[in-house]
Formats: sequence, structure tokens, C-alpha cells
Amino acid sequence: MAHPKFDRNRLAVKSLTERSNKLSIETNQVPLSQKPLNLSEEGKELIKKTAERIRYARKNQKAVILTFGAHTIKNGMSPALIALISEGWITHLATNGAGIIHDWEFAFQGKSSEDVRENVKNGQFGIWDETGFYINLALIIGAWEGSGYGESIGKMISREGLLIPEVSFLNSEAVKNIEINPEYSAAAIDLAGVIKKFNLKPGFMSIPHPYKRYSVQACAFDLKIPFTGHPMFGHDIIYNHPMNHGAAIGRTALTDFLYFAESVSKLDHGVYMSLGSAVMSPMIFEKSLSMAQNIEIQRNSHIDNHYMLIVDLAESNWDWNKNGEPPANIPAYYLRYCKTFNRMGGEMHYLTADNRDFLLELYQDLSI
Repeated sequence: MAHPKFDRNRLAVKSLTERSNKLSIETNQVPLSQKPLNLSEEGKELIKKTAERIRYARKNQKAVILTFGAHTIKNGMSPALIALISEGWITHLATNGAGIIHDWEFAFQGKSSEDVRENVKNGQFGIWDETGFYINLALIIGAWEGSGYGESIGKMISREGLLIPEVSFLNSEAVKNIEINPEYSAAAIDLAGVIKKFNLKPGFMSIPHPYKRYSVQACAFDLKIPFTGHPMFGHDIIYNHPMNHGAAIGRTALTDFLYFAESVSKLDHGVYMSLGSAVMSPMIFEKSLSMAQNIEIQRNSHIDNHYMLIVDLAESNWDWNKNGEPPANIPAYYLRYCKTFNRMGGEMHYLTADNRDFLLELYQDLSI
């Protein structure tokens, strides 16, 4: 028996120009020269140690992965992230669906972050045309092209637009490839359906991004460095828009998970940093490391020499590296992300810090 589904086509979708935003990237962006404000001497020493491990990893061509939550983008840290990948310190960036959205909104309009309480009350939270239309369309096109989630958005920002194929070409491709590549055929049919539904004209759709110099995704795309997006269904505002397409989300997000797992497979003697991502980062890391270990064990090898630094605002006086996992009657046991990473082998440290202070100190240490 089919249950009734909510019809998003009935929504009154408004333009982003009607939305009040809490943040401006030009006002909130944090310059690389700014000094960290609230780091302890112990914290500075741990960051210095991390910088040394990063230098060693890059000298030996090992992976250096930085995962982060959306607040890293909202807090204006795109200059630091861009510098870290541009100067070759970081080999892979990963964030959640919200991180992707805030980076795109800053690039598109220079502003982001709405009033959730007020807009839910008014039935308008997340129901904005440009964010839902363009991000979802980029993902549907990216799914057909075989691109990843972050890669699809980074490409749109970098090129300031999207190339819309002819429906007849997509239909022809679908028929031609149905036997040899059914996944490609399905993605072609999906895109053709969206083009017809929204009456899109074939050719280049110009989408100006006047603030793209602040976009980490665009910079990563231009540098050919993986910037992967790891969304969860229903978690992000783009799911409110009628353009949203579940198969495209699944295809691009799966591609990004496999990009991520490939980077994790190169983590022996490398560095993994998790910055304020208490759910996404530990969950994708443990599965990726397990798959990587599976392959290494088949080669009579093992990933044991990875260095992990977990950074968040929550206080923890427990020394995870020295004492291992705390007993369940100690509050530190319930820092779930620490518990997960502590079970991943290698060397793990936890740092209580604001993401702005951490990234500034890290970059300034690496620049010495």
C-alpha cells in the first residue's frame, strides 16, 4: 500500500533576494594574518606537533585530510582553507551538505545563514529558489557526468554556469548505453526529465558568482583537489525545493564517499583532522578505514601510522592518546566522536578549540 507523500510542487518558493541573512562573507571572512585569540599553550604545542606531522606527510607524499562542519565556512574561514590547499598542505577536504550550501551561497550572493526560528514559524525556512534550483540542478547534471557532490557544485561556481544538454541527445545516450552502462542511462533519463519539467533551454546557463574568490569548492575544483560532500537525506534546505532529485543526490554522494575512501587508503604516515564535525566525519572515516584495511590486509600490510587530531568546542580533560577509551561512568566516554576515532588505531589527540583559532594557528605554523 502506497502512503501519501508531501507534494513539494505546492510550495510557495521565494527568491533569495527576499531573505534576510545573518552573515556577509566580506564582513565575516577572517584574514590569514589574524592572531588566534583563545588557545592555551598546551593547545598551541599540539597544533605545532600536528603541523610537523603534516610537513612529514607532504614530504613523503602521504594524504592530509581535513574534514569540517558547516560552521567552519559560516565563520569566514574560507581564506584559510583556500590557502591550505593552494599551498599544498591539504590533499583532501570534506564537509557535510550544509557546508556545501553555505560555501555556494557566499559565492553566489556574498551572504548566507537565515533565521531558522523565524522562518520555520513563517513557513519559509529553506524554501528559497536560487539555492534549491541551482544546487540541485548542478547535482543532477553532475550525476549524469559521473562527478561527485562537491565537485559538481565547485564546477558550477568556477565556470559560473551550467551546460544544459539537448533532451534528444540524452534520450539517444540512454538508449545507446542501456545494456553496457545502465547507471549512465538512468542518470541521462533523470536529467532529461528535469529539463522537460522545468522547461530548460539547451546550451550554457549563465549563473554569475560575483564572490567566487571566497569559494573553497571552486578553488578545489580548479586545483583538482578532492572537496567531497557527505549529505544525509532530508538534512539540508535543498530538499525543500521541487528541483531536488534523490537519485542524483545518491549518485554524487556515493562518488564522493568513494573519493574519500581512496584518500583514506593513502593515510599511512599521513594526517587526518576532524574539525567540528561530530557526526559526518567519524561515521564516514570508520567505514573508509575498514575498507582500506581490508585491501591492505590482502597485501599482507596494514595502516597503523596515521595521526588524527580531533578539534571541537566541547571540553574534555581525558587524555585519549595516553589512556585510551574512558570507562562509561566518565563523562568523556560520551564524546562519541572521540570514542569513534580512538578505536581507529594510529595516534589520536583531542583539542578543545574554536575552528577559527585552530585554522589560523595551523596555517601560521605551516607558513614559518
